[in-house]
Amino acid sequence: MITAEISLVHVGSRSGTSMSKEIAIAFDAISGIKDLRATLTPLGTQIQSNSMVDILNAINIAHEAVKSSGIKRIISIVHIDERLDKEQNLDQKVDSVINKLK
Repeated sequence: MITAEISLVHVGSRSGTSMSKEIAIAFDAISGIKDLRATLTPLGTQIQSNSMVDILNAINIAHEAVKSSGIKRIISIVHIDERLDKEQNLDQKVDSVINKLK
């Protein structure tokens, strides 16, 4: 399982400091991708898939969706975690930490 997080930042937007409109556009663009799970968080969107191609495609789709909204400069911050020794999805990663807190 490959997990990733993408954060999109617009630079020089005339609409002010809010990014909720652009985040909604990006999230909507990737939320229907088959075999891809997308989870919206306060600081980014977490995605998971069994395919690196699907992960990279989703990142590209999100970036292009924001670009097509008229934003003139976008910074995409991406973290990708491909664990090869065992299968572990986003929920299992969080559960592993929670279990250690008990």
